[in-house]
Amino acid sequence: MITEEKKEVIKATIPVLEAHGTEITSTFYQNMFKAHPELLNIFNQTNQKIGDQPKALAMTVLAAAKHIDNLDAIVPHVVGIAHKHRALEIRPEHYPIVGKHLLEGIQEVLGDQATPEIIDAWGDYYNQIAQVFIDVEQDMYQAAAWDGFKPFIVRKKEVMTPDIVRFTVDSDDVDKIFTAGQYITVKVNPSGYPYEALRHYSICSNDAEDGITFAVKREVVDDNKGVVSNYLHDGIEEGDALFLSAPAGDFKVEEDHDKLLFIAGGVGATPVMAMAEEAVSKGKDVKFVYSTFNEDHLPFKDQFEKLQAAGADIQVKYSDTEGYLNSSDFAGSDDREIYLCGSMRFMTPMIAELNGMGIDDSRIHFEPFGPKMSMQKV
Repeated sequence: MITEEKKEVIKATIPVLEAHGTEITSTFYQNMFKAHPELLNIFNQTNQKIGDQPKALAMTVLAAAKHIDNLDAIVPHVVGIAHKHRALEIRPEHYPIVGKHLLEGIQEVLGDQATPEIIDAWGDYYNQIAQVFIDVEQDMYQAAAWDGFKPFIVRKKEVMTPDIVRFTVDSDDVDKIFTAGQYITVKVNPSGYPYEALRHYSICSNDAEDGITFAVKREVVDDNKGVVSNYLHDGIEEGDALFLSAPAGDFKVEEDHDKLLFIAGGVGATPVMAMAEEAVSKGKDVKFVYSTFNEDHLPFKDQFEKLQAAGADIQVKYSDTEGYLNSSDFAGSDDREIYLCGSMRFMTPMIAELNGMGIDDSRIHFEPFGPKMSMQKV
């Protein structure tokens, strides 16, 4: 355990982390990838380029510093990150590599301000936090539905919109056990790409009779084309094999939540579709508000129809003619627990709208498509 004296040193670095955290973590990633290019296959390079991943790590480090006297406060963040680590096959031997380059990043950015005392304190604290992650992840590895990445055959490939495809994959060698709201991780080797590439995709149906179903949006952010999404759209057909790691994630409907409001935008509907199907099957009161550009860009039409037939209140809003979702779309939801999913750009204004209605953060459960810590309040 870190000493009280070193705790005080860590606390004293909080203003520096608030000012330079993202610069430190950006430097860390650049240096680590230069020294260990084999790790490029683990990290989403699009999130690196647009800055979401460095920001998320900076917020994690800042949260750890602010809550050094009560690490229990960051356990929910640890669990969420650990799920992703387990899905990506992050192992204990990776942590010393991260620690080395993180400390070097602090030294490089802060220069003389990074005294030996500060580096020593952060070194000890990093090791303590790393062990917390290792312990949590070990339990997750033991509980996983299967070990490592297993081959699945693509049984169905369905084009739902111009940019969203739904895949159903199956395997006779593993138990397809998951909780609605979880995601699988796909590992591919795109031609012309120098590394394996891994991406998380939410399971979009609670029905696993024909296999595991997930949907993929073709990602294009400015000049950055998503390596995996474009490969899956253009290079994978029915009958092909995909390698998946076991379902992961802690985004789920709590058992004691009986009146629910689901809010989603675009491909953010994927985990929420499965959660809504599960909730309806259990007799819960479900309202689902969904935003997309227009009817041509409306995915999951068959699933929405089944949900509506089962008694769910489904509301679809087309942004090209009706504008974006706002508080009026959520009226009458004062007694509902709210589950929200979408892009980072979608999530922030939605949470602001809900807060503006007087809805406390404790009733808003969300999963962004991107590093969650980049939009956390610490």
